[in-house]
Amino acid sequence: MSAAPTMTFHPQPKPGTPTPWAFPAPQRLTLANGLTVLHCHRPGQQLVAIEVLIDAPLAAEPAGLDGVATILARAFNEGTDTLTAEQFAGELERAGATMEAHADHPCIRAVLEVPASRLERGLTLFAEALRSPALPADEVERLVANRLDEIVHEQANPARRAAKALYAELFPADDRLSRPRSGTAETVQLIDRAAVKAFYDAHVRPSTATMVIVGDLAGVELPELLESTLGRWTGDQAAPSTVASVAADDRGRVIIVDRPGSVQTQLLIGRVGPDRHHPAWSAQILGTYCLGGTLTSRLDRVLREEKGYTYGVRAFAQPLRSNAEGTGQAMMAISGSVDTASTAPALADTWAILRTLAAEGLTDAEREEAVQFLVGVAPLKYETAGSVAATLADQVEQQLADDFQAEVYRQLAELDTAAATAAVVAAFPPDRLVTVVVGDASVIAEDVKALGIGEVTVVS
Repeated sequence: MSAAPTMTFHPQPKPGTPTPWAFPAPQRLTLANGLTVLHCHRPGQQLVAIEVLIDAPLAAEPAGLDGVATILARAFNEGTDTLTAEQFAGELERAGATMEAHADHPCIRAVLEVPASRLERGLTLFAEALRSPALPADEVERLVANRLDEIVHEQANPARRAAKALYAELFPADDRLSRPRSGTAETVQLIDRAAVKAFYDAHVRPSTATMVIVGDLAGVELPELLESTLGRWTGDQAAPSTVASVAADDRGRVIIVDRPGSVQTQLLIGRVGPDRHHPAWSAQILGTYCLGGTLTSRLDRVLREEKGYTYGVRAFAQPLRSNAEGTGQAMMAISGSVDTASTAPALADTWAILRTLAAEGLTDAEREEAVQFLVGVAPLKYETAGSVAATLADQVEQQLADDFQAEVYRQLAELDTAAATAAVVAAFPPDRLVTVVVGDASVIAEDVKALGIGEVTVVS
């Protein structure tokens, strides 16, 4: 009889020592034309990410022309003084590059991604788009028409209508924050090429702009390359834009945006709170994540898992605008949708969660799970050059130190449960929240009024 076969078991591999990780630290240089550059070498990242922040805040838009910054941003890749829109698109494609731009309250951000092997060509095209955009009248007209079409669709989107109503309710009418970022139908239809060109001439210059470039820059003589590309962008000197303090009326109240026949209700609950300049920012991130950052957070655990009201509810903080003196604010918000019949019960449970949080605080287990995710996922989150560049650009936009994000992760790992609790309770006081409800007012209004969470106003 033959012997039974035997198996040889090899030793089980053991995990190695974790590699220390910190958010990448950029280096700085300034070009002869005044353009500030933050650069960060990331070995192996062959797709280089570039962002240019242009000091053209929405608050600088001329009266009655809300949306002109957005049209300008979208027109940057619609041709230059030497290339038509089609030719410019073709040249970008041949370089393997993509370019886009968007306008937000602090500035216009233009973004380029290009393979490291074609970096010079990509930067040349990028520089040409910024220093000499054609802004052709027919393309501006097309972009205006596209924006007007978007506005129609936004009116049919409950989440967009909720955001529009919340910002209009929180901020004074004369503050640009109170109005849609990309303009309204009344303002956008007045925008023409002359308005776009005037806004470009008034605000687009290298001396008040900042560039972020991240990727594998091995062997690249970066100062020389940038001087020969972005360095050809010229413009007059100017003082940076000043930032007005954010004022908001967060008296507890409810706005119902009537959407007859709706089978779902969109909820958006918000107020303003500390932004990234505030010492409590890291604790606020941690506490807010415990409240509504994931499927296992308190809001989801009750409203989704236990009650079945929703597919998900999220709590978050969105910086609005800030300056180096730290007078900025962030939008603190809770957002989600529920079936119409569950509108009042979902709001009641949300307020119960907030009141319990204030009375009992977070648990150590909640804090530990949040830290494990927020800190543990960071190396993956910032694995691409684009994600690093975007965060560095955020820091520039909000006038933060270059080591800000690294410091946030250090603080997150050390914060205790009490600090996270105090921050999230301060951020979401139940009696200082403005609630926007987009749904069928005829069905939900009376039940919402009965909750007693604030005066209820119905708008169309």
